[in-house]
Amino acid sequence: MKPLSIILFALLAAQTPAWAHSDVADQVKVLQQQQPSNAPGKTAVMLTVSYAPGEASPAHQHPGAVMAYVLEGAVVSKLNDEPQKTYKAGEYWYEAPGTVHSVSRNASKTQPAKLLVWSLVDQGSEVTMPYQATGSAR
Repeated sequence: MKPLSIILFALLAAQTPAWAHSDVADQVKVLQQQQPSNAPGKTAVMLTVSYAPGEASPAHQHPGAVMAYVLEGAVVSKLNDEPQKTYKAGEYWYEAPGTVHSVSRNASKTQPAKLLVWSLVDQGSEVTMPYQATGSAR
């Protein structure tokens, strides 16, 4: 199994130019990963995602369930065909496995933003996968 930090680093290294001038290693920090005894074959992962002012993530999907909580600042998010929504510190959302997360960015051009993310994935699976549109508009 590849370490999750390497997988996340590789995903972030392929970012759009908004990431090009930042320290990519500081964007995603894996806090812990565990194999829960009540969920055989699964790995629970807790991490933070830090966005500098104006930064964004590329469109992506998570093969497992995701719960995200805004620790600081505000984050703009768009899931599947739902309208784009801005979440402020103290607000949260859930992403079902396979949800297309087409927009995830800092809502501010002057203030940082930070998310706490918890995900439950199949053991050996990546937490995040780049989204490749297959002709359907999302």
